[in-house]
Parts: sequence; C-alpha cells; structure tokens
Amino acid sequence: MKFLVMNGVNLNLTGMREKGVYGTETLEEINAKIKAFAENNGDSVDFYQSNIEGELVNKLHEAYLQKTCDGILFNAGAYTHYSYALRDAIAAIDIPVVEVHMSNVHAREEFRHVSVLSEVCKGVVSGFGAASYVAALVGLKGIN
Repeated sequence: MKFLVMNGVNLNLTGMREKGVYGTETLEEINAKIKAFAENNGDSVDFYQSNIEGELVNKLHEAYLQKTCDGILFNAGAYTHYSYALRDAIAAIDIPVVEVHMSNVHAREEFRHVSVLSEVCKGVVSGFGAASYVAALVGLKGIN
C-alpha cells in the first residue's frame, strides 16, 4: 500500500518547540521512523508538511484526483479545531484519512478537545507521541 503522511501548522518545529508535549525528535526523524516501518511491511510512504491551510487542502485534492495513495495520516495541528475547509476537503475525497495527534489532546486545554475533522475521518489516534503515526498506519492497513 501507499500512504501519505500530512503535517500541518507548526509541525515543522517538532523537536524544537514544547518538548514536554511533543518530545525532542524532529519531524524528519519521525518521518524516517515511519518510512522504515512502512518499508519493512512492504508499503511506501510520502510526506508533506505545510503551515498554509490552502496548501493542505490542495494536497488532499491532489491525492484524490491523481490517485497517489491508498490512505492518508493527517496531523493538522491547530487546524484540527477550526478548519472547516480541511474538513470539507477530507469529506470530498474517497481516500481514508486518519486524524493523528502526538499528544493526548483530551488531556490538554479545553479548546483542543474538539475536532472538526474527526467526523469525516476513518479514525483518530492520539497520545502516543511519534508512535501515533505508526498506529494510524497499522489501522489504515487493516481496513484495506
């Protein structure tokens, strides 16, 4: 299977910001672990990160229109809590998407308890640090 891992706003600073919440591994290091896991299981993975909401929408559209993947792991960052544009883009495509969070969003500030994306995603994985991505990949692989 082919997977797309999408990371949204501020995730390019992973490993540098809020280390107590997100850990010390950089996004590049996390991506390398995801890639190794995928390849060890006969799968492939591409990565995309943007701080710009419209670029994330465009990437979802591209994945759908060009049929570039079988499943998407998506950590939208703070966009999770208010981006109806991303919600609608996920709802518009027929590729299963799993919402991913490294932190347990339900153990954090109250505004993080609500996701506008969850309703249109196949599942949600949160709270396992970088391993949340691998858990989401395993989950997506299991439904296809």
